[in-house]
Amino acid sequence: MAALRSQGIHSVLTQFTDLHGVAKGKLVPLAHLPDLVATGAGFAGPSIWGTGLPRMGARSEYYGRVVPHSLQALPFMPGVAHAVCDGFAGGEPLDTCSRQVLKRQVARLAERGLTLWVGIEPEFFLLKKAADGGWQVGDAHDTLAKPSYDLKSMHRNQALLEDFRATLTQLGFALQQIDHEDATGQYEINYRHDDALAAADRYQLFKLAAHAVAERHGLVFSCMPKPLAGAPGSGLHFHLSLTDAQGRAVMAAPTTAGSTAQPGGQGSGVPGADASAAATAAALGLSADGLRFAAGLLHHADALAALCAPTVNSYKRLAASHSASGTTWSPVWKTLGDNNRTCLVRSVAGRLEWRMPDPSCNIYAALAATLAAGLDGMDHPERPQPTACDEDLYQRLAAGLPMPPALPRDLHAALDALEADAALREAVGDAFCQQFLALKRDEWTAYAQHVSAWELARYADAF
Repeated sequence: MAALRSQGIHSVLTQFTDLHGVAKGKLVPLAHLPDLVATGAGFAGPSIWGTGLPRMGARSEYYGRVVPHSLQALPFMPGVAHAVCDGFAGGEPLDTCSRQVLKRQVARLAERGLTLWVGIEPEFFLLKKAADGGWQVGDAHDTLAKPSYDLKSMHRNQALLEDFRATLTQLGFALQQIDHEDATGQYEINYRHDDALAAADRYQLFKLAAHAVAERHGLVFSCMPKPLAGAPGSGLHFHLSLTDAQGRAVMAAPTTAGSTAQPGGQGSGVPGADASAAATAAALGLSADGLRFAAGLLHHADALAALCAPTVNSYKRLAASHSASGTTWSPVWKTLGDNNRTCLVRSVAGRLEWRMPDPSCNIYAALAATLAAGLDGMDHPERPQPTACDEDLYQRLAAGLPMPPALPRDLHAALDALEADAALREAVGDAFCQQFLALKRDEWTAYAQHVSAWELARYADAF
């Protein structure tokens, strides 16, 4: 408290994450910090999406307990320190709190002496309200047919991008790059990887800062997966790698990892791995465990779609659709390939890139489910292992050739898949999944009952 006061801090922003992945919280005077750590900031449980808490009784109150090491000054809220909170109710960790869900998966991994490292790649749109009440790209001059890496847009928006850089740097982000993405109004900001829980916390802080910076410039930071029908959507790719207690790479083959001893397998010559699986792992630069982790992602992919791509709009991105830029990286098919961006899982430099998630996901839940699926794959080496996809799947589609199995076509199908995947639900936490399924089925029903402008234009006078 003395250190915070010396920085001019007078209040703590106690921030938790609701089921939809949205940051919520309240401001509390710094003097109450000991109580915030020991007991937590109190919130009415039923007022928060997805807690499942009752309207009365000892467990009706949601307590967000401050994680002390997360405290840091917010450059866009002078005098305020940001704090990540864990959800509690009745003095116990709340099983419907998504951060608690991820902590349980991380604990399962720690029991094996392993750590999951995650690099998150945020893509997003900068939008603004149009005169007719709709939405449009924030930069009216951002109109190139193929706008990837467009420097003119970056020059026009230099003040905004510099605000992003300065704000994120003040918050301790180790920035790696900022670039214009493949759709008009779309950007990507990359920063250094971290362990799974810290990476999730940092992404939530990134969104909090990005919303504030964009608003300062009269724009909206949008995590909508696909706001423009004829353009690519935004992904939130996870770069995944495991290390053991000695810091050795577990997913990477020895030639990639630079190590001669890795737990759980080393590609070829691994007990329990047949010759074809060993050859596949070697071709992908993976160990046997790396291949099995990928196999777990593919095995549970349909159910994972519900948690990693959790909105109606998510499936406009996850579709083999035409892009105005002529390029699309949408991961439609359940395949694994070496540096192959047309696959759902991409192996690169001895790690895995999980390309399904989009920025509308609850980052804690999506990472927890991803980790649970990967561990399930490692625990079932007897399952058929994936083969390496070495072709451009979009070229294959254009040629009219048979395609690999595809992801669910819509949110309804993904929710059905999650409900049917008892093993994944149990691993992630059935209480959380029940709340998630109930809220998302309501969302699907509301969408299904909505009459859109497209329907009116097509059908009103057609018959």
